[in-house]
Amino acid sequence: MQTVTSADGTTIAYDRVGEGTAGTVILIGGAFSYREFATMVELARTLAADFDLTVLNYDRRGRGDSADSPGVYDVANEIADIAALVEAAGGKAALFGWSSGAALALLAAAEVPGVTEVVAFEPPFVVDPKDHVPPKDLEAKLHPMIAADDRNKTVRYYMTKAMGMPWLMVTAMRVTPFWKDLAATANSTAHDWAVMKPYMRGKKLDAAEWSGVTVPVLVLAGDRTAPMLTKGAKAAAEVLPNAQFAELPGVSHNPKVSILAPAIGEFLTRTR
Repeated sequence: MQTVTSADGTTIAYDRVGEGTAGTVILIGGAFSYREFATMVELARTLAADFDLTVLNYDRRGRGDSADSPGVYDVANEIADIAALVEAAGGKAALFGWSSGAALALLAAAEVPGVTEVVAFEPPFVVDPKDHVPPKDLEAKLHPMIAADDRNKTVRYYMTKAMGMPWLMVTAMRVTPFWKDLAATANSTAHDWAVMKPYMRGKKLDAAEWSGVTVPVLVLAGDRTAPMLTKGAKAAAEVLPNAQFAELPGVSHNPKVSILAPAIGEFLTRTR
């Protein structure tokens, strides 16, 4: 484990995997994800081994070994965290983001010098009012749960109200060994919501708002994912100035690394 210090003094923990010659990519997880999550670990190792990439796999603030800024949930801080990681990578790196991490990666690409490319896997933009639109008071209810450190309630609330998962599915997850990992990262969901709040309102994305993302972008979605996520991914590719969309066969929002990693690696190393 290595660390960097973000602009506001928050310590961000990361693992450096591989010492490749084909460039560096920073992995950005979504809600409840963290750097020791099995999919993130496997993805980091595969990109390093198969594509000669150096991979920085980090804990977003409030997760794992990274510190937090309790009560302060500002997207600018998470973008600054990424800027610190890019600097640690030598001033130049690509970004891979999953779910809310994909949206964060796109936002960072417009602000952080040295970002070379972005691969965005299923950014959860809600662009159709017929799909699940989180309640307008979500933040007002979520923040007190976090302040009270009521982690089980926070997981249930965020999964059902923000992510739109069925209540019965979340209830069933409560008895699985995986629940403890969800509870451990529950308080970081306020950071996810700070990223996603403007883009889950059932409205079309504004191309002008994304015009600053000029680096090459690959937007990915699986053919077994929820239609809402596919709509959001396609909408992102349409408004970004330099983007392409691809659909991965046999992949859901919980991706198979054996299929996801080649799509990422081939895009990032295509000109090297």
